[in-house]
Amino acid sequence: MGDDEAISTNELIRLISEITGKNTPIWKFNKGLMEMCAGIGSLLHLPLNIERLRKLTENFVVSNARIKAALGIKEMPVRAEDGLRKTIRSFETDKVAVEDL
Repeated sequence: MGDDEAISTNELIRLISEITGKNTPIWKFNKGLMEMCAGIGSLLHLPLNIERLRKLTENFVVSNARIKAALGIKEMPVRAEDGLRKTIRSFETDKVAVEDL
């Protein structure tokens, strides 16, 4: 399932931080240094290798055109950001309910 608009990882972190009220810093790393570390990881068969770095940093956007055509709609009924807000808030509500037990 895909949404009408794509949300980047940085936007997702910003949204989670905003809703939870927690300041979550976004660290920026030198691309060359990360590629060098991943190259060493590939040579030494470590968890961080070139393939994993590629998967972590590539853009992954999914088209929802087929599902919208099958449902006969022009746009999804809920925006991605609104759905994420509701989902994140539901986790906090569940956490409070469990702590009350």
